Amino acid sequence: MRLKITKSKNNVHYSIIKDYTPLNGKRTTKVYENLGNQKKVEERFGTINTLDEIKKYVKKLNDEDKEELIKKEFNPNKRIASGIKRQYNIGYLFIKKLYYQLRLDNTCNNIQEKYQFHFDLNEILSYLIYARIIFPSSKLETFKQCQNFIEQPKFKLHDEYRALSYIAENTDYIQEQLFNNSKKIIERNSKIIYYDCTNYFFEIDQDDDLRKYGVSKEHRPNPIVGMGLFMDGDGLPLSFNIYPGNKNEQTTLIPEENKIFKNFKLKTTKTVLCTDAGLASDEIKKYNIENDRAFVITQSLKKLKKKYQDEVFDLKNWRISGDLKNIYDLEEISQNDGLKEKYYNTIFYKIIETETKSVRQDLIVTFCFKYFDYNRNIRNSQIERAKKSIKTNNVTRKGKNQNDYRRLIETISTTSTGEIIEKETYSINQKLIEEEEKYDGFYALTTNLVGDISEILKIVKGRWEIEESFRIMKSDFLARPVNLSREDRIKSHFLTCFISLFIYRLLEKKLNYKYTTSEILKIIRNMELVEIRGCGYMPCYQRQSITDNLHETFGFNTDYEIITYKKLKKIFNIITKWKTYAFFHNKKNSLNPYKIRTREFLLFKNCQIQDYSIEKFRL
Repeated sequence: MRLKITKSKNNVHYSIIKDYTPLNGKRTTKVYENLGNQKKVEERFGTINTLDEIKKYVKKLNDEDKEELIKKEFNPNKRIASGIKRQYNIGYLFIKKLYYQLRLDNTCNNIQEKYQFHFDLNEILSYLIYARIIFPSSKLETFKQCQNFIEQPKFKLHDEYRALSYIAENTDYIQEQLFNNSKKIIERNSKIIYYDCTNYFFEIDQDDDLRKYGVSKEHRPNPIVGMGLFMDGDGLPLSFNIYPGNKNEQTTLIPEENKIFKNFKLKTTKTVLCTDAGLASDEIKKYNIENDRAFVITQSLKKLKKKYQDEVFDLKNWRISGDLKNIYDLEEISQNDGLKEKYYNTIFYKIIETETKSVRQDLIVTFCFKYFDYNRNIRNSQIERAKKSIKTNNVTRKGKNQNDYRRLIETISTTSTGEIIEKETYSINQKLIEEEEKYDGFYALTTNLVGDISEILKIVKGRWEIEESFRIMKSDFLARPVNLSREDRIKSHFLTCFISLFIYRLLEKKLNYKYTTSEILKIIRNMELVEIRGCGYMPCYQRQSITDNLHETFGFNTDYEIITYKKLKKIFNIITKWKTYAFFHNKKNSLNPYKIRTREFLLFKNCQIQDYSIEKFRL
């Protein structure tokens, strides 16, 4: 702050001026305090050495300002300036720090150097990702929403659309760099890889080379594109691929698996593939036993051959993991209330050796009384909904999905003698219910692994994370419907969704999975600051344990009573400064997860293990 003396013909006016530089970089001034004319100054500071006393007062104010004590007077009668934005999102900064730790800025710079275009690809890609997580919307709306971030983007809308083409062209390279850079900051468990497929609809009537009519997972009558997603053993995305909506998803796995082995330089040995029954072809299984690899694939009991079904539903000769001595009879347990209570949460299993034309495998079947009751309760609830629907004559269509209660409703159009009746009626399909009840409590998978059943089941249990990833992209990130028509822009859209998913999963991991998806997204989307012109920014969000955890984890704070422009610029420097370190590094914690896993890996290296033993696939 400095003293400003304004001389006129008849008087002298004194004021204190404060210089400041807002985030746009344009230095400006404001009147901090109006001291008045010569008479008022002398009344306040005295008539002797008046100017020296004023300078002492200015020095005092500067000392207070160094201590970051903000004094601001507001006029209740003065309206705010028209057209001036005052409120900004600050939650994206946590996403930004992860973005720069993954060196995506360097990846973009390499692409830009290759093609020599003039817009800033790094700025565009980063804001597309921030907006996908914080303000998910169309590309046009994304451009508008980016103005709500405290750092204003400098690119134009046409640059955003131009960038999409270059992003699409370098999809494989960006995924490769994302994986390689992620290994520098976090351990990647690629010993187990999960793969699953979904599809996304487009609100159009005419299909094209990519958007095709096919079997929609959401039962929509629109053209779709398919997405295959790989995930590692820790639930972090590995890679993705986009394919035409009418393509059989089974044909996508092996080429994409080959690609990640090659591009990511993954070992093609001692890798376990886990996927669902829809990808259980002999070709896929045969490929995944080559080079000492293995597979764990869920199995539909309804599609088993009768001889295997008979063995599955035989209630004798069941075992419990870790108990090699005893054999259990499920019928005997079910008829004894005491035994049923004792074993209510226990998972029983049975191993049945099976063969396909080219693969020897084991069919592992499990049964749990708790799971049995869960299946029954779900169906009973569906039966009640179906009965209510029939009673109110509200049967609009026949359900196909296993979770749709309408599948339990059958249409009666003929009499018992075969005569056609005038008006169709509806009733509960009791035969279908009885058929479904046979499978209650049972679960099955096929594998070529041998060893601890609980470890094999643990692999299958991890599949829920890939299903959740699809849900996050579709529901939380609004990845569909896709409001783009060009194939390259469609691919770039899904790439930004994939990177957003990866960064979000890292954020969850850094927070040690303490919070749900909705809790995390709600917080970072609502973390906003209000600008106090000339002073800085004031938080207008509620401080709570999750915000404290975010600030502690990422090494900066935005929860001060006021954040000066200078302090905010320091935060920006902290975020963009990158150095290699493990996410989980904590000197205070002697049980460092990174070190533990490293120790286990060294132990594994010294072990003598048999072929296809589950132990060799464990880190």
